[in-house]
Amino acid sequence: MPTETADPRPAQLPLAGGRDGSTVRVHPFRTAEMLAPPRFYERPSGPLSRLRGLGITTPRSRWFRVPVPCFLVQHPQAGPIMVDTGMPAAVADDVGAVLGRRAKLAYDIEMKPGWAATAQLRERDVDPGDVRVVVMTHLHYDHTAAVRDFPRATFVVDGAEWRAAIHGGFIHGYRRALFDLPFEWRTIDFSGESVDSFATFGRAVDLFGDGSVRLLSTPGHTLGHMSVLLRLDGRDLLLAGDAAYARRSIEEELVPVFLEDVHLYVRSLREIKRFVETTPSAEVVCGHDQEGWAAAEPLYR
Repeated sequence: MPTETADPRPAQLPLAGGRDGSTVRVHPFRTAEMLAPPRFYERPSGPLSRLRGLGITTPRSRWFRVPVPCFLVQHPQAGPIMVDTGMPAAVADDVGAVLGRRAKLAYDIEMKPGWAATAQLRERDVDPGDVRVVVMTHLHYDHTAAVRDFPRATFVVDGAEWRAAIHGGFIHGYRRALFDLPFEWRTIDFSGESVDSFATFGRAVDLFGDGSVRLLSTPGHTLGHMSVLLRLDGRDLLLAGDAAYARRSIEEELVPVFLEDVHLYVRSLREIKRFVETTPSAEVVCGHDQEGWAAAEPLYR
């Protein structure tokens, strides 16, 4: 009889579905927009920098909206894969019913029902029930709110992130009820035997064993944050996740308001920056990039 909570087990890599030479196609989905304070990308210096960066004393007229994304990755053998889940359609009606009362008070989230990943999948003739793998960059509420929409999927997450999320709470950006569900959860151990370096990244795993989807350990924003490197036809696509909120975060090495470990964050950001500098053909999509989202391709292939 299934339990009411998750029972995560170590991932046995590579997952089934890999094929030598495979390339993927990637559809970015904007599932919502969130109001962010003026110093969202770069915390101010000096005392109480985080509190001042939260914009508590700043008029809302100076805040700006940032995207809450997730991604459909189409693999020729493994089928449709999601990177994160974004927001479910119910958030459009009642933020608090999904994210909780405190989140409703703390965050201004704008969403239309048609922005949900499930709706956008169906627009592309993909049945959400056919999504069998969901890669979680991390487990903050804006990435896990729609986990329930993919009950048949296997969810892949860094083991360090799972432990941090289970023991964390609202102040750390987690809502356990969103992800601790009796689904198939598999954890990555970035100190394990299947881990190697790749390009400028010190720790990486090849999810399907064919080089098409690589998970990169980029902690700092959270203790188990992952970025995802995808092989397109003739170029790479780096989904930086929240290891870099925006492209200028990479270029200027900006330290944002929200993070768990500054040292780890800067180390991860510099790995990303070196990759961008040494791989000029690569495309990069960052976690909450207002300007970058407007320039994002509707389909990367």
